[in-house]
Amino acid sequence: MIARVTRRPRQKRIVILGGGFGGVYAAMRLEKLLARESAVEICLVSRDNFFLFTPMLHEVAASDLEITNIVNPLRKLLHKVEVLVGDVHQIDLSAKRVLISRGFRNHPQQIGYDHLVIALGSVTNFYNLPGIAEFAVPMKSLSDAIRLRAQILRHLEEANSECNPTDRQALLTFVVAGGGFAGVETVAALNDFVRHALPFYPNLCEEMLRVMLVHSGPVILPELGQSLGRYAQKVLARRGVEIRFNTRVKSMTEENVSLVDGLSIPTRNLVWTAGAVPSPLIFSLPCPKEQGRLLVNQFLQVPDWPNVWAVGDCAFVPDIRNPGKSHPRTAQHAIREGNIVAQNIAASLSDRPLKSFSFRTIGLLASIGRRMGAARVLGFNFSGFFAWWMWRTIYLSKLPGLDKKVRVAFDWTLHLLFPKDVCAVYDFDHRRDFDRQDHAKNTLWNNRAYQVTARQPLQLTMGTGLTRTDLLRAER
Repeated sequence: MIARVTRRPRQKRIVILGGGFGGVYAAMRLEKLLARESAVEICLVSRDNFFLFTPMLHEVAASDLEITNIVNPLRKLLHKVEVLVGDVHQIDLSAKRVLISRGFRNHPQQIGYDHLVIALGSVTNFYNLPGIAEFAVPMKSLSDAIRLRAQILRHLEEANSECNPTDRQALLTFVVAGGGFAGVETVAALNDFVRHALPFYPNLCEEMLRVMLVHSGPVILPELGQSLGRYAQKVLARRGVEIRFNTRVKSMTEENVSLVDGLSIPTRNLVWTAGAVPSPLIFSLPCPKEQGRLLVNQFLQVPDWPNVWAVGDCAFVPDIRNPGKSHPRTAQHAIREGNIVAQNIAASLSDRPLKSFSFRTIGLLASIGRRMGAARVLGFNFSGFFAWWMWRTIYLSKLPGLDKKVRVAFDWTLHLLFPKDVCAVYDFDHRRDFDRQDHAKNTLWNNRAYQVTARQPLQLTMGTGLTRTDLLRAER
């Protein structure tokens, strides 16, 4: 049975789909603009009950920040907005209805709307490459960062007790695919984290470690220009990161990563930041699209559907200053798009003129490792410590919530005095990146190592110095 969300008589309902930058900032702005409008209700549908500040995601994976310090509860940010936590399954534009599922039992629920804001963002694109979806770890969500950190520490534990040099090298080889902002910041943070963790493992040394960045172009961070890109390359290379240019990942198995140039890399660690596509729901909508994204006009309206709006990664927002081009899919643009769409919805409800969206990028910043950064702000290039300080200062100011700002600043201060935490706290809901052996090997491991179940992963590193490889050798 499908439940329906009922509205009060004669009320107009604004439904926002997506809890990212575009959706949340649209809801926050609408809440302020329509604070005195009792005849309007606002509803936000989000998969999570929190807003994730994605620019700091790699710092969670590298144990620089605590998990909850870069997330804000939606109900804390939105006091007068109804928050529905669930997955969006269908958007019926003709009937003005949205079908979602809520709760652990996926109860279906229908929501009617008068205005709809589509801010569903994007999902990781694996390009149907063999083994990538099965074995690679993306960097898109908080759970991805948790899984990556857990996998790094688990492989350090295994490598510390591994006797076979080939198997140990595969455990200590880390490959990041994608030389954009996400890939560069991830490989830099990962490299620092692993090298800081090595002193805790007496059988490991830096000579055993291999960290690699795979980029399809000639220069990393192409958005910042060649000068800053080459600077970032020098910094990473000086810190032990190997960079392979003009090539891409072709496939991955349990034990190696293959590149299109023929190189095969023995590794069990691949971080995928090399592509994203709009939410699959976008493709099913009877709306014009450009590059797979919803095409909107200068007012952020979807053509032929005047009460439907789109912002963020899932929208192709035309740049009125550069005809034929779209605005970049960055957080700073999504925030401004959310504010403008809120103003236009409020104007539409009161029959006022709509406002065109136009915004120029203020700056682009990248953290490239320990106290080093690269930035382009208002047309000027900055690098080194000052750029890193700008990165931290600007993003700290953008992080919602005073309490979160204080917590993050406190974490950063503590890391100046104490080493990084190497506790292996696993994500119980995502097991595929922790256990990649086939069924037979898992059965042998479970029988020989305290009958460990899928819900008791911590026992794998407690009470035994044996690795899976050791047990398999013993069996043979």
